[in-house]
Amino acid sequence: MSRKEHLKLKGAEVSCCVKYLLFGFNIVFWLLGAAFLGIGLWAWAEKGVLSNISSITDLGGFDPVWLFIVVGGVMFILGFAGCIGALRENTVLLKFFSVFLGLIFFLELTAGILAFVFKDWIKDQLNFFINNNVKAYRDDIDLQNLIDFAQEYWLCCGAHGPNDWNQNIYFNCTELNPSRERCGVPFSCCIKDPAVRTRVQCDVELDQQRYIYTKGCVGQFEKWLQDNLIVVAGVFVGIALLQIFGICLAQNLVSDIKAVKANW
Repeated sequence: MSRKEHLKLKGAEVSCCVKYLLFGFNIVFWLLGAAFLGIGLWAWAEKGVLSNISSITDLGGFDPVWLFIVVGGVMFILGFAGCIGALRENTVLLKFFSVFLGLIFFLELTAGILAFVFKDWIKDQLNFFINNNVKAYRDDIDLQNLIDFAQEYWLCCGAHGPNDWNQNIYFNCTELNPSRERCGVPFSCCIKDPAVRTRVQCDVELDQQRYIYTKGCVGQFEKWLQDNLIVVAGVFVGIALLQIFGICLAQNLVSDIKAVKANW
């Protein structure tokens, strides 16, 4: 017996369990989206971007705030549609929620397959992305913090090695460079002295093996992925299951609402 026939025999009604489970699922989604969006807008306000929108295009590298704005915006819209759709039993909002969430799931799946098939191309793009952001290191404080975190976490320096920092106008080793950071690298490239827990002086002309992380971040990131493949795969599978769960709840609720309306 199909779900629709069962509802007709029983006396069609909207499942409170499905309704409020979907509402609870989306209220968390909505609040997280609002938090991400708020953090992103606050970061832009601190940098003066909101008072001068044209400055968004001035940064040569990647602005990490975009992650908060885009992810937060999508989560906020989806959460809002799911919350109001479930609470008001609005099939239009529920369908929008399930279709949009399904589209995101499909895009994630497609991206994962393409990344596996075109691994070499992805690696080239990652090299280009890192080198492009190395050049813009001093242009944005959030980008600088992101690069410093990555280099400290993966114990690396540059895309392929310390010499990549020669592309940055503040660190390059040309004689015409007036910067006091000339021929150096960021402190996040420097090996910590375990005795004093401070950074040593970082200069690419010094003994790199002793003072500077010599491995590139692309290679270290690949190694980290291989070492943590099960954890990374588990996270992606968990996210995918949550998305499928949300879609199923929304579709079940839409089915209940239609069955109730059909008996009016």
